[in-house]
Amino acid sequence: MSADDSQDGENRFRSSPTGPAVAPPRIPPGQTPAPPVRAPRRRRHFWSIAIFILLVSGVCIRAYRDLSQPEAWHYWKDQYVSPSLTSEVIDRLHLDGSSRARRALLVSGTIGPAAASWFRSRLDQANLAPGDIVLLASPGGDLNQAVIMGEIIRSRGLATAVGSADASGRIKPGYCASACVLAYAGGKTRFGVLGSALGVHRFVTTRPVNDPVAEAQRISGAVLGYMTKMGVSSSIVEAMSETRDIRWLSPKQALAMNLVTDSLGTP
Repeated sequence: MSADDSQDGENRFRSSPTGPAVAPPRIPPGQTPAPPVRAPRRRRHFWSIAIFILLVSGVCIRAYRDLSQPEAWHYWKDQYVSPSLTSEVIDRLHLDGSSRARRALLVSGTIGPAAASWFRSRLDQANLAPGDIVLLASPGGDLNQAVIMGEIIRSRGLATAVGSADASGRIKPGYCASACVLAYAGGKTRFGVLGSALGVHRFVTTRPVNDPVAEAQRISGAVLGYMTKMGVSSSIVEAMSETRDIRWLSPKQALAMNLVTDSLGTP
């Protein structure tokens, strides 16, 4: 190295704006230098965000298509927004004037398109034991949901009754009509409360069908099979088929059909 080169290096060293300059390390002969570390590319982040947005958009579009169907919207609303049924746990429900009392879940309102799922969750929360009571007060509603409710009641060994309850836990008369009767039929024991009413009628479909007569026969057969499974006489289906209006069964008729299995009085 010449004196001029040395002088130039010293000048560059002294004029460095960031302080003393450090010479880069020498690389031994035959050895390749390590590749420089590069910062992550922004393009990768862009594609990650783009893919995420596409996935979320796909889910939203699918949800919109599902909810755009009236049935799906009604189910979603009944399940999460405003259930058509309400419930109340009664710690001690007095079945009659005696001192015997049982735990009960009072269910009232219209049986909506998501009633069975709602009902199952309320039963789980109420923690009813076999022999406890589901107290029903409903004008009816969705036939299929009522059947599922009845199946749930039977699978848990619960009893059913019709009415409501006062602050002291005494049963007050009420009514159960149309599809509610199918849920009531699920009780292992079906109590008949004096003053309460059970109403039946012919079930018809509200959706368009090619053959209404065949559809009516299909529904009638399904109701007959369910009621027979629950131990109710087939004569109840005959009573249903007589009219599209509500037919209120007398206590004697309900007993004769084995719809009511244990009559109760009120004080």
